[in-house]
Amino acid sequence: MGTLMDLVAGDTREMLLAISVDDMAGLSDRGRFIAHLALGAGLDPTWLDLFSEACRSVTGSAEPGDFLDARRELDGPGGPGNPGDLGERTIERVDRTWLEAVAQVSDRDLDRVAGRWIDLLDDELGELPREEKPWIRQLTGDLVEFARSSREAPDVLFAWSI
Repeated sequence: MGTLMDLVAGDTREMLLAISVDDMAGLSDRGRFIAHLALGAGLDPTWLDLFSEACRSVTGSAEPGDFLDARRELDGPGGPGNPGDLGERTIERVDRTWLEAVAQVSDRDLDRVAGRWIDLLDDELGELPREEKPWIRQLTGDLVEFARSSREAPDVLFAWSI
């Protein structure tokens, strides 16, 4: 299994079951889960911290905080105190405050957030290849849409492996 990252919103037990049997395609079933965003293999979790910074910069708000701080340990399949590890995947709960702040980014600010995120990624990693920039712009809108869709979900999980 390569590097994978997914955000999924729905019932915790159902999400953990799907992830444990590696039914990642099933996470996109809107009949089972409220929302799913496959972040893919090209993204590092720290990029979501830079996304948060871009949101703060454009909106002038103190939120969303860094994504690293919005992730919470999940009592895993082995019971309380067991981190949410399923094989090679780590499962963490995403804080509602982070999601709500992302959901509040207005549609008119999406292009500015995407542009700022690209600038921050360029500063952090060096100049992004030209072909990556449309993907970052699309991902900006996808993250905001996921956060909006997940408002009614009982839980939101971040599943990742490196």
